Amino acid sequence: MSKYRDRTEMGGENEVFRTTRWVDIQAIKNADEARQQLILDGLLKTYWKPVYCYLRRKGHSNEVAKDLTQGFFHEIVLGRNIIAQADREKGRFRTFLLTSLDNYAANVYHKQQARKRRPDGDLLSFSAFDEGSGPDIPDKISPDEAFHYTWASQLLDEVLARVKDGCRRTGKEVHWNVFQDRIVGPILENTEAVGLAEICARHGVESEAKASNMIVTVKRRFNTVLKQCLRKHVESDEEVEDELNELLRILSKGRAR
Repeated sequence: MSKYRDRTEMGGENEVFRTTRWVDIQAIKNADEARQQLILDGLLKTYWKPVYCYLRRKGHSNEVAKDLTQGFFHEIVLGRNIIAQADREKGRFRTFLLTSLDNYAANVYHKQQARKRRPDGDLLSFSAFDEGSGPDIPDKISPDEAFHYTWASQLLDEVLARVKDGCRRTGKEVHWNVFQDRIVGPILENTEAVGLAEICARHGVESEAKASNMIVTVKRRFNTVLKQCLRKHVESDEEVEDELNELLRILSKGRAR
């Protein structure tokens, strides 16, 4: 998963804006100012890290990538309102955004030019984005792949965080701990799965059968939340499966590097 330690103040609380579906993007022309702001906040929150990673993988330094990210969202996304130009018939919104970013970055040749495009008031906070820190993305990955991999990792981080929070709020913290030790940890850390007997002893679960049932319960919740998160990137329920396959393709391709 992404190892970003930075923060951004955009978008308010996590639950304020949870959708960037095509229906919202297409409706932005006629939306009132408050709704437009919610849509824009959601887009910035979802895509600024992938944009930054794309620029870093393109060879820009840490500071230049920050400046270009600020400039892209300020000058292109907000200034030129490219959202209203997006056409879902031509593909996924993030692909459209990446093309716009590529065109923008191609016209900026060095750090001084990037700073000329930086707004007086920053849209994004990179306060904890020090040199050497960043997402845990594979080596030798292309800029385009870095963009998509960061988006996918960030989405998966969101899903896991929501599932974990849901378990804790409903008195199923042990369920989460068992799921974490048996499923999540080994996948993220690329290690062997812990045996059920050891997990039971570690968390005070009375039997391996009960531990297995706990895992099934959390898996179901995970699948539900994952589809909810993917739904905000497509226009209809029928497209969720395609988006899920795309997510898995992106993650598996990145980890194969």
